[in-house]
Amino acid sequence: MIIDQIKKANIEAMKAHDSNRRNAYAMVISRYQEMKTNGSGKEVGDAEVVRILQKFSKELEEEKKGYEEAGREESAKNTEAQLIAISAFLPKMMGEEEIKAIIASLPDKSMPSVMKHFKENYAGKVDMGLVSKIARGL
Repeated sequence: MIIDQIKKANIEAMKAHDSNRRNAYAMVISRYQEMKTNGSGKEVGDAEVVRILQKFSKELEEEKKGYEEAGREESAKNTEAQLIAISAFLPKMMGEEEIKAIIASLPDKSMPSVMKHFKENYAGKVDMGLVSKIARGL
C-alpha cells in the first residue's frame, strides 16, 4: 500500500533530519489516520490515500503561491520541498491526448456518461476538471 511506503519514507526523512519531507509525510499520515478512525467503518485503501495526496498537494501549491506573493522566499522554498516529497507518491496523471482517445472510444459521449466513466475507471489518475473541459470541447 502507498501509505506503508509513505511511513517508510517518513522514517528515512527523520533519520536524514529533513524537516520538510518529514512534515509533509507526517501530515499525510495524520490525515490517513483521521480518515481511518472517523467511525465510518469503511476500509481506507490506495485510492483514498491518493485523494489525500492530491488534496494536500493542491493545498501546498496554494500555500506556496501565497508565500511567493508575500515575498517570503524561504517559506516558499520549504513548501516546494514538501510538494516534491508528496509528488513522488502521486500516480502519473493522464494527458489530454490520452483523455481524448478514451472519450472517442466511448459509445455514449454525453457529459454525464463521460464523467461517470472516468470517475469509475480512472479515479486518481486523471484531473476531472480537465476531462470536463475536453469533453465540452468535443
